Amino acid sequence: MSIIGAIVIGFFAGLIAKFLMPGRDPGGFIITIILGIVGAFVATWIGQTIGWYHDGEAAGFIGAVVGSIIILVIYRMIAGRRR
Repeated sequence: MSIIGAIVIGFFAGLIAKFLMPGRDPGGFIITIILGIVGAFVATWIGQTIGWYHDGEAAGFIGAVVGSIIILVIYRMIAGRRR
């Protein structure tokens, strides 16, 4: 259930991250959603490493949004250089 929960939370976190960081993304809406899902997994992993979450527990919504914003910033920096 943790993986499915992280995907669902990541989907919505990607939407919120796109809303909080408007602008032209090199990949568009779908890439932003995928980055949101990746951000949720990163937030879950970091939270479990630090001890905020137990094994099998997904990151909370705010953590997933923060993780999504971090991943989106990194993606924009990398994709912006390729242009």
